Amino acid sequence: MSAVLDRRAALLPGRFEFLMGLYAENYHRLTRLFAPQKLAVGDYVSDVDDGLPVHLVVQECHPYTLELELTYGFVDTQTGLRSPSAQLRVYNDAHVAEALHCHPGRHLWQVLGPFPPAHTVFQHRLQMNGFLARWLEYLAEQGHSAGTLTPAIK
Repeated sequence: MSAVLDRRAALLPGRFEFLMGLYAENYHRLTRLFAPQKLAVGDYVSDVDDGLPVHLVVQECHPYTLELELTYGFVDTQTGLRSPSAQLRVYNDAHVAEALHCHPGRHLWQVLGPFPPAHTVFQHRLQMNGFLARWLEYLAEQGHSAGTLTPAIK
C-alpha cells in the first residue's frame, strides 16, 4: 500500500510546481491573446463593443522581459487609478508570465506588510496568478485579441 502512495506523490505536482505551471499557462494565454512581445512601449486599447475596453500598457521592453499593466477603463473613486488592474512581468526566454500585483498603485509589500511569512506570499501569488488566468480566459471568450488591439489615443 505504501508503494502506491509513494508513486501517487510523485505524480502530483507540489505547490511550487503548480505555481510555475500557472505562470507558464498565463504566458501562453497572454501571448495568444495580445502578443505583447511584438508591441512597442506604449498604451493600447482592445474594444470589442461590449462597453468594457481593455487597456494594455507596455511599460518596459528588454531583450528577455516585458513589464505590462493590464486593466479595464474603470477608474477607482478612492485611488483615482484604473481598476481592476494587474501588473505583469513576462519572461520571454522562460515562457512564463507572472502577476506581480493586482492592486492599483500598490506593491506587494504594501499589500502584505514589510515582512510577511513565506506561506502568505506564496498564497497571495497563487491567488493573483489564478485571477490572471481566469481573466485572460474571460477576455479571450469576449473576443479580445491582438486584432482588436489599437494604440490608445491620448
